[in-house]
Amino acid sequence: MDDRRSSGGNELRASLGLFDSTMLVVGAVFGSGIFLTTGIIAAQIPFSGVIWLAWFGGGLVTIAGALCYGELGSLFPKAGGPYVYLQRAYGRGAAFFFGWTFFWIIGGGGIAALAVGFSEYAGFLGLGLPRPVLAVLAVWMLTALNAFGVGLGSRIQAGLAAVRILAVLALAGGAAVLAVKSGLTNIHPVWPSAAREFSWTAMGAAMVAVFWAYDGWYSVNCTAEEIRSPAATIPRSLALGTGFVVLLYLAANLAYSITVPMSELRGLVRVGESAASGLFGPERASLFGAVIALAVLGCLGANILFCARVPFAMARDGLFFRAFGRVHPKTAVPLNALVGQMIWASLLCLSGTYERLVEFVMFAAVLFYAATGAAVIVLRKKAPAAARPYRVWGYPILPSVYVAVNLAIVLALVFEKPLPSLAGAGFVLSGGPAYLFWRNGVRSRAAAENGEVSCPRG
Repeated sequence: MDDRRSSGGNELRASLGLFDSTMLVVGAVFGSGIFLTTGIIAAQIPFSGVIWLAWFGGGLVTIAGALCYGELGSLFPKAGGPYVYLQRAYGRGAAFFFGWTFFWIIGGGGIAALAVGFSEYAGFLGLGLPRPVLAVLAVWMLTALNAFGVGLGSRIQAGLAAVRILAVLALAGGAAVLAVKSGLTNIHPVWPSAAREFSWTAMGAAMVAVFWAYDGWYSVNCTAEEIRSPAATIPRSLALGTGFVVLLYLAANLAYSITVPMSELRGLVRVGESAASGLFGPERASLFGAVIALAVLGCLGANILFCARVPFAMARDGLFFRAFGRVHPKTAVPLNALVGQMIWASLLCLSGTYERLVEFVMFAAVLFYAATGAAVIVLRKKAPAAARPYRVWGYPILPSVYVAVNLAIVLALVFEKPLPSLAGAGFVLSGGPAYLFWRNGVRSRAAAENGEVSCPRG
């Protein structure tokens, strides 16, 4: 079923193939998270083996989510991705709450967190500008590049994705040589020696950081209308992209464990730079820091590209600022949505540290992961006869497990990080009045188009 829009003024151009879509998945996922979050995880669970398990488990959950989204994307290949699936499964209200939260928190906050992560490295390299200014400039520059068309934006992020792939391979190779020469002394402690040393709620909170590093894998779903043969390409690119990222993440974390002692790893933000310093010497650490800065910049560009498609889809339905639903006639990109997203993300760049932005984003993101995974089951029941070019493997067990794991992470986050969780929940609920406003606007325009006249009562 190709349910794409074709009305004038809001039509996107299908120009991305399988390679472009796969690299968009890799580019949107593989960025600052792997270079900045392992130290945050180690502060919660300071055991190498548990950290590896967390990254492996997070990878499996991500692949499960990708399989679920593959079915939904092949069924509804429309811009906006989860916004569309939630609308079809639960109605316009549920879809609006996702889109509202996505623009203000998940997408905008995610872009800001990436920009702040970039500034962590770029500021360290001594570019002479305050870090908040560097973060804002990065958002503006990459928004401008994406404004020239989805083809240019995808090519830029694909090239920068290659840079960060090479960076991880260099780390993994150097760590393997070090392990052969000097053993594995740094990886201890591997497992907790007593039950009191381990907390399941701490593990759940640490998994939030893992999920943050894997976030963005659904990028191709949001850009579905700009993909050629989306019913076949979306599931394939999701499987290939997420599988490749999981392997790279496991290689990077093994390298960190080998090169950075656990006593130094706990709470460390610039993990990639510290590992490079231990492997290649302090004089080469700055060079590696520059490589990581470019890598994070590429991930930021990919997120700017796909995140703007959610408010665009909402506006096209009349449920957000109407200007966001317009496509530029020459470049065929949602330029107004890109600019609005840029302004909001820039303000968020000034609002907090990298870790706080991650906490703020991920409560809402994981909550909607669960709802979208459940949409696979709901839509199987609501529309059993619909043509599904791809059906998720292991149905209904795999979608059910995916939903359960995400809900467990939400509960763990509520216990471990109650204030960010409360803020995230409050922001989701704040969309209620906004939904009523835009819904009434849609109804008024529909009545006007149908020639209806509303009369006062009495």
